[in-house]
Amino acid sequence: MPELPEVETVSRTLRQLVIGKTIAGVDVKWANIIKRPDDVEQFKLELIGQTIHEVNRRAKFLLFVLDDITMVSHLRMEGRYGLFQKDEELPPHTHVVFRFTDGSELRYQDVRKFGTMHLFKKGTEEQYMPLSQLGVEPFSERFTAELLQEAFKKTTRTVKVVLLDQKTVVGLGNIYVDEALFRAGILPNRLASSLTSDELSLLHKEIVQTLQEAVDLGGSSVKSYVNGQGEMGMFQQQLKVYGRKGEACHQCGNEISKSVVGGRGTHFCVNCQK
Repeated sequence: MPELPEVETVSRTLRQLVIGKTIAGVDVKWANIIKRPDDVEQFKLELIGQTIHEVNRRAKFLLFVLDDITMVSHLRMEGRYGLFQKDEELPPHTHVVFRFTDGSELRYQDVRKFGTMHLFKKGTEEQYMPLSQLGVEPFSERFTAELLQEAFKKTTRTVKVVLLDQKTVVGLGNIYVDEALFRAGILPNRLASSLTSDELSLLHKEIVQTLQEAVDLGGSSVKSYVNGQGEMGMFQQQLKVYGRKGEACHQCGNEISKSVVGGRGTHFCVNCQK
């Protein structure tokens, strides 16, 4: 599933492609993707005539800001957007097509059909699910070591499980939690409440730095992820533990281990992470 760096990269590339374009029509070929309104025809009608002014990111969601509406889109496992001309052949697994007045089309493809789209009156999207219960953005001033300390001290969960919970800090998934914990030298199955102030400060720093480096490199293409222009991310070349089970640790040479923490496959070095 795309995490913050991948969704941020998609939002940046889509800004270059669709801002200023006006929707002339919408084709929905798989109705289950449309979650709000629950009437697909109403979904299409509300978008016709609307111009895209911004493409933003909140947590792992894309926000298309139009004249009167914000469309909240989640890519889930393998969703992707691409800009095409109307006479180009429709790619496989294309489920929603936004036809623009200039003859171009924004097409949403999704092999697994898990993606979602919600429409809200512009400015109200944070008041409703799926955005209403999200935690702080890791690049914001609100994200601090003290915030982590508050979240960690009142839980019996492991540090990895807490970091995956989008109600604390958003945008982190399996890849970047494993990577940030390795950089901070903390085992994923440590009780969150057991971390010291120094460990929390280092973890906070490594979360921000790991995500920023990943954004700078366009995210991680470990499976099918590409940005809005069909380009792969390059951060997977910098991964220290994720996906490296049985390989030598870059820091100590010890074999990278893998276990299950909170139901998720988890990579770590038992020598470097205490």
